[in-house]
Amino acid sequence: MREKSPFACQAPNLLIPELPMNQKISKNDQGLYRTQRPVTGDELIGFAQNLVAEDFSRLTTLSSPQETRRFLTMQLCREEREVFMVVFVDSQNRVQAAEPMFLGTIDAASVHPREVVKRCLQLNAAAVILAHNHPSGHPEPSQADRSITDKLTEALSLVDIRVLDHFVIGGTESVSFAERGWI
Repeated sequence: MREKSPFACQAPNLLIPELPMNQKISKNDQGLYRTQRPVTGDELIGFAQNLVAEDFSRLTTLSSPQETRRFLTMQLCREEREVFMVVFVDSQNRVQAAEPMFLGTIDAASVHPREVVKRCLQLNAAAVILAHNHPSGHPEPSQADRSITDKLTEALSLVDIRVLDHFVIGGTESVSFAERGWI
């Protein structure tokens, strides 16, 4: 099933994680934001990405696929290269970490199951949600996407770690392997 995200992704991704937004945008007691100077659209998008990441990291549990889809879309939709990300959760589906693990080219990323298993064990994860983007903007999973998902599922099952879903993000649309019954 494809789902369109409410977030538009037009500009190339900017590396703004350390942007000192508190100097440019402030929040009042009612939760409203005010800019202290004119800001560019890219700065606003960067700020929105940071807000979504903060909200996601504050989640005690993943309560819906929509929350996960929103976070992953914001993180991956503007990347110009394939990025493979893993969300690590504990036995209560509490987010432990969400990390980009592999960077690729415009149409491929090499994913190494050994490294994913290693990181899961380091974090003591009980389950993972996989995600990657298609810079082309088309979220339809390829046969290679399905194959690596199967390999990861098999490798992780050997150490009792479940794969809950794999999202493919293409622009503002996404495809969920779980919703298609592939996981």
